[in-house]
Amino acid sequence: MTHTLTAKEQSLAKIFSDDYVFTIPGYQRPYAWGKEQAQELLDDLLGAMATAPEQISEAAPYFLGSIVLIKSEAQSEATVVDGQQRLTTLTLLLSAIRASVQDSAVQTGVTKRIYEHGDVVSATQARYRLLLRERDRDFFRQYVQHENGLVTLVELTSQLPDAQARIRANAQVFMTGLASLSQTELVRLVQFIITRCYLVTVATPDLDSAYRIFGVLNSRGLDLSATDILKAEVIGGIAPDLRDAYTKKWEDQEEDLGRDEFGELFSHIRMVYRKAKPQGTLLKEFKEHVTPAARPHAFVDEILLPMAQAFSEIGDADYASQKHAEQVNEHLRWLNRLEFKDWVPPALTFFVRNRNQPELMLKFFGSLERLAYSMLARKSGVNERIERFSALTSAIEKSQDLNAQQSPLQLTSLEQYETYAALNGPLYETHSPRAVATLMLRLDHLMSDASASYQHDVVSVEHILPQQPAPNSQWLTWVPDPLKHQQWVHRLGNLTLLSRKKNSAASNYDFEKKKNAYFTKGGVCSFALTTEVLKHNEWSEAVMQARQERMLKILEEHWSLQGRKSKAELAQSKLVERQQASGDAVFELESTKHGLNATARETGSAFTVFAGSQAKKGDWTAQPHAYQQLRESLVNQGAIKPSDDDSCLIFTKDVDFSSPSAASATVLCRPDNGRSTWRLSGTTITYAAWQDSLPAGQAASGRTER
Repeated sequence: MTHTLTAKEQSLAKIFSDDYVFTIPGYQRPYAWGKEQAQELLDDLLGAMATAPEQISEAAPYFLGSIVLIKSEAQSEATVVDGQQRLTTLTLLLSAIRASVQDSAVQTGVTKRIYEHGDVVSATQARYRLLLRERDRDFFRQYVQHENGLVTLVELTSQLPDAQARIRANAQVFMTGLASLSQTELVRLVQFIITRCYLVTVATPDLDSAYRIFGVLNSRGLDLSATDILKAEVIGGIAPDLRDAYTKKWEDQEEDLGRDEFGELFSHIRMVYRKAKPQGTLLKEFKEHVTPAARPHAFVDEILLPMAQAFSEIGDADYASQKHAEQVNEHLRWLNRLEFKDWVPPALTFFVRNRNQPELMLKFFGSLERLAYSMLARKSGVNERIERFSALTSAIEKSQDLNAQQSPLQLTSLEQYETYAALNGPLYETHSPRAVATLMLRLDHLMSDASASYQHDVVSVEHILPQQPAPNSQWLTWVPDPLKHQQWVHRLGNLTLLSRKKNSAASNYDFEKKKNAYFTKGGVCSFALTTEVLKHNEWSEAVMQARQERMLKILEEHWSLQGRKSKAELAQSKLVERQQASGDAVFELESTKHGLNATARETGSAFTVFAGSQAKKGDWTAQPHAYQQLRESLVNQGAIKPSDDDSCLIFTKDVDFSSPSAASATVLCRPDNGRSTWRLSGTTITYAAWQDSLPAGQAASGRTER
């Protein structure tokens, strides 16, 4: 009878014997265990050995987990689907014991568990118990599996790829940990590991079955990342004759970026396609929205590789072009300083499409910096950022005009106003220390004519006028009014930067001492902001006012905030515009609770809701009403139908209503006073307020509702 799956509990004496020759296939992730896992393994084994009886053979079995293999029972060759980390680390530990123990017989015994020497007379090659991925195989043989290699490895100082660097780091952990053991304890440890430590081997001769087992074990919490599973699925879907080539493409990018950043890249790619706040795991949403396994070649060649290259250049601010490269990289450097990364998906999308058009690159990333820093200043929440940057990604994919006023890349007049207001407010009090430092570093760079370069490990924001001036101090002669002090102390005009951690005692120095001992280092100041402070002999309200205005002017010009308008200003200008215009007025209805947005036009004879407007999904829950019949009729006619994602209803065409209330009731699926609900587009002005501003004789559908 043929067994399709076997599961056995086996000691390491069996695992590291002629019964198995383990091969790590090329599509596996690189070796990833760090020093913490290596130290934990060693500590656990030493702890278990310490409680074992004097006769090791009587010690309780110690379970080390499971491994998944593609292997037939008749052959020793086994492809490791899951278990690479355990097998590699255990081999590394055995090698470290061999390098630490002095008994040559023990050394020979350990070597037999690692590899068998070749025989010149029999013309046989060395036979290794574990074969790592091709790119790490020779390194592992030379420094881990062969005798005397480990001592050389731990002293190696050259730069190594991630996987090999981890092997070296873990070798150092083991050699350090074993150095405290006596020779007797070393022998006892290796005996315990080989004879009393066990792995469960789950083996199947079928590739597909092994992948299924692999997926099931991963879903139950084994130490595998989402990118590992995706790699197994994508590479597994490629024809065998191309699998090695595509594995190399994948791993070259993973190695170039580093494992952590490679995982981050997948999160950004997910957002490029998801365009909404994640609701599930990366693996689940990647499969649903990116579907890499459906077209594995295309995913690697057309999505992963271009995005990885763009991600690398964006993260390193290393865009190369014959024109504007330095200016583009300048914007990228400042984007990378932000405490959020929601801007990366649209940046990737644009970069991949337009990298060979430097004029477009410069304009886009200048505008992207403006938008992102505006959101930092306005303290936009994560949901708002995701929604805005997702809209920008969509606009890029649709080749929309990103310079148009209504583009999601551009700031509205109100957003400009709110940005300026935040910058002009008590920043130190309202924003996080990191946000304030980032904004001030950007300002400092602009004040230095973009010549400053910052390499400081610690940058802190300092008040010039102290937060709590000492009684009878010089500061109180300049700003004696407590209200004025409170008005100025946390604003830009009173803030500067230090290139070291704050000294709370020094913050209350008098002005001259502060300038000489606190704001300079060896007579030299690091920041343009601080150099400007040193020019003043006093620190009065007038000085802070002038400095505040100059700083705001610089930011206003750099981020183009001259078109700012408050809500009141917008409302007034809209009213004047509507009163003077002979055309139709446009209104909006937004329901945050239900995530709805609808737009309509008042023509005088009808209130027309535009195609594409959203309406609430569901049944009419209020008392029966004529508007209920109207809504049901529109649904039956196909004028309103479910959206593609089935989250709401969508108007498929422009629909005329007799009044704004009829329209809002249809949108909200309940009776509603549309004169209060609909608001003039871009303002907070209600339909009723707009109607009241009209000449008495001007027609409006809402007059029927008075």
